Amino acid sequence: MQPLPIDPHLGHIVSTTRASGGVVLVAEPGAGKTTRVPRALLDAGLEGEILVVEPRRLAARMAAQRVAEELGEAVGERIGYVVRFDRKTGKRTRVTFVTEGILARRMTTDPMLDGVAAIVFDELHERHLDMDLALARARRIRASRPLYIVAMSATLDAAPVATFLDAEVIEVEGRTFPVDVRHAESPDDRPLARRVRAAVVRLLESGIEGDVLVFLPGAAEIRRALEELTGPSSAFGVDVVPLHGDLPASEQDRAVRPGPRRRVILSTNVAETSLTIDGGAAVIDSGLARVATVSPWTGMPNLETQPISRASATQRAGRAGRTRAGVCERLYTTRDHDARPDRDAPEIRRADLAATVLSLRAAGDDPRTFPWLEAPPPAAIDAAEALLARL
Repeated sequence: MQPLPIDPHLGHIVSTTRASGGVVLVAEPGAGKTTRVPRALLDAGLEGEILVVEPRRLAARMAAQRVAEELGEAVGERIGYVVRFDRKTGKRTRVTFVTEGILARRMTTDPMLDGVAAIVFDELHERHLDMDLALARARRIRASRPLYIVAMSATLDAAPVATFLDAEVIEVEGRTFPVDVRHAESPDDRPLARRVRAAVVRLLESGIEGDVLVFLPGAAEIRRALEELTGPSSAFGVDVVPLHGDLPASEQDRAVRPGPRRRVILSTNVAETSLTIDGGAAVIDSGLARVATVSPWTGMPNLETQPISRASATQRAGRAGRTRAGVCERLYTTRDHDARPDRDAPEIRRADLAATVLSLRAAGDDPRTFPWLEAPPPAAIDAAEALLARL
C-alpha cells in the first residue's frame, strides 16, 4: 500500500476510540482517512460489523473497492457496500460502506443496530439531514450499549461535534503532495463553459501531466462544457468524460478509473470528497454548486446554483494533491473567495424537513424533543408536519 499521512496516527485513533467510545478526526484532504481508518478498526479486532457512512453512492462504492484491493480481496468479501439499487456484501463482510439514506432507513427498522460494533461518519462537514439524524440515533444507541463512533472530515468545526459525542478531537496535518492554488485575476463575464474551455486549454498548453478534474454545478453545465471541449480534446489528444450522480455506475467507474489517454473529467460535487482519481494532476473549480433549499413563497423544495463555501473550495483543491503535486485553478478571484462563508449551512437550517419528520414519527420520536446535534428551526418543523397532515 502507498504510505499516507494518516498511517502513523492510526494506532492512536484506534486506542482513543476504544478508550472513550468515540473520536472526532480532522484530517486534510488526501490524508487517507476514508480508506485507512475503517481498515485500522477491522485490524484491531472489533467484534461486530463496522459501518462507514458516506454522503454519496459513488464515494461508498469506490472507497469499498479501494479498501478491498488493498486487502487483496474482491468487494463483497470482508469489505462490502450497500447503496441504492446496488449491494455487494457476503457472509464474511465485516466493513460495509453505506450511504446516509441507507443507514437512516436501517435505523428505522433496526433501532439498536444489532451486531454493529462501530460507525464511521465520513465527511461529516456536509451535514446532510440523514447524516444528522443517524449521528443522533447512534449517540442514543451508545447510551444503551457499547458502540464506537468516529466522525471524520477535513473541514469540520470539530468542537460542537466533540461535545455532542463526548469524544476527543484528533487532528492530522499534512497533505501527500503540494497543490498550487491560482485565482482569476479579475471577474470574467463570459459563459461558464467558455471559461472552462479557456482554463483547460491553458493547463494543457502548460504541459501539465495527468488528468484534469473540472467542478461544475450540474449536468446541464457539464453538457455545455462537453460541447465546448470537442475541439481541444482532439487537438491535445485527451478524453473528455462526464461524472455526476445520475450516470449509471459503469459510466461513473469509467470516469474515475485510469483510461488509455489523459482525461478531462467534468464533475459535479460528487467528486468533492472521499474520492481519489488516480492520475489526477489539476483541478478547475467553477466555485459553484447546486444546493437544496426551500422556497419561502411556496414552501416547495428546489435546487439553486450558489457559490460554494471556503471549506468546499479547500476540499476541491485537495483533489489535485492525492497522487502527485498538483494545480488548482479557481475561476473566481481571491477577493471573491475570501468573502465567502467558512462553511456551507447544514441542511437542517435550509431544507424541507417533511421526510425527516416522517422518519422520526415512524420510529416513535418527537422531532421537537429529539436529541439533535443542532435542532431545526421550530417553524420548519411546523411546516413539515402541516404538509404531512395535508398529504
